[in-house]
Amino acid sequence: MPTIRLSKRTVDGACPGARDQFLWDSFRKGFGLKVTPAGKRIYILQYRMGGRGTPTRRYKIGQHGSGWTPELAGQEAERLLMLVSQGIDPAEEKKRKRQVDTELIFDAVADKFERLAFETGRDRYRDFVKSILRKHLRPNLGTRSLPSIKGSEIVAIIDDIPGQSAALRRNVFAVARRLMRWAKGRGMIEKNPLEGFEVPTAARSRDRVLKDAEIKLIWEASEDIGLAFTGLVRLLLLTGQRREEVAALEWNELDRARAEWILPAARAKNGREHLIPLSAQIIAELDRIAGGRKWPAKGFVLTTDGGQSRVSGYSKCKAKLDEQVAKLLDEDAAPFAPWRFHDLRRTVATGLQSLRIPGDWIEAVQNRSKGGVAGVYQRYTFADEKREALDTWGAHIASVTRKKRAPARTK
Repeated sequence: MPTIRLSKRTVDGACPGARDQFLWDSFRKGFGLKVTPAGKRIYILQYRMGGRGTPTRRYKIGQHGSGWTPELAGQEAERLLMLVSQGIDPAEEKKRKRQVDTELIFDAVADKFERLAFETGRDRYRDFVKSILRKHLRPNLGTRSLPSIKGSEIVAIIDDIPGQSAALRRNVFAVARRLMRWAKGRGMIEKNPLEGFEVPTAARSRDRVLKDAEIKLIWEASEDIGLAFTGLVRLLLLTGQRREEVAALEWNELDRARAEWILPAARAKNGREHLIPLSAQIIAELDRIAGGRKWPAKGFVLTTDGGQSRVSGYSKCKAKLDEQVAKLLDEDAAPFAPWRFHDLRRTVATGLQSLRIPGDWIEAVQNRSKGGVAGVYQRYTFADEKREALDTWGAHIASVTRKKRAPARTK
């Protein structure tokens, strides 16, 4: 095999032939130049992963003139030969690095995670995970290779979330940890970087329950915040269901003749289909949203674009509602204590309790999961009891929100 000292002069002077020509460096073993019939000059390394008798392999270092010089290519050849001496195949290492730089980028892994990890999961939880990834993890880690991400970096992202958002910090940590565990199970990383890190402190348990006078104010204030948001607030108050379940309500889940709402298992937090009987007050609210007693056959109930997409923008809705509540308060009244949409669900549960509705009926109304043996064997649906409970609660809300008639004038 002819050898020559590869230099800029010898490389530039190499002439193409009818087929690939090879020039081998006399200074660095295995380092060479391939000259193609088209005149391209490509630096290569020829090596064996073993002793004599094992097949030779060729590795493309780069093309002359595209940032590569004989000296730089020679230094790269020395680095690659060092890998070979350590039993590392440069071609396999290059393939692994390419995988890290493309397939193992955080955004690419997150795409697979969203698609594969939740194929049979609940829609609501999948949407929650996507939201956490989109808002908190992708912006900071999207272009990073997964194996290079340290647990301390993820924790730093979580620590930057405002202190009053304790629940959000725990949610971001949980999603990141699950993604990393999923990636480890598929051989993308050797270790979950969040192993050994402390879970963020849990949010303080809330106990805000609205009084009847506050319910009346919120009901009246909701009249002027837009049809969809009015419906959201009032259906939350009348049904006691979760915000996301009400916000994504579709007309095809409702049966006016049977006065029923069937929440699909895919949208329920506990993954079980849930029957919500419709009280007269709930039906009246749905009639108001539909514009009559005939309900649409499909589309979202709470929408601003004719049913194509569900209502969103809860913070704006809440801000409008708070503004309207403030306008209705008497000048000498105390400020309305801060509250959240989830407090409406707690208010319904507490209100039903005060109306002497049994606890297991209330749990059935709100579709709370039963743990242990009870969750496996107790399958009674409480359909009649739920209807009685929501009818009782609907009548209570009607009495609380009923506007007083102006006193009759005397002649």
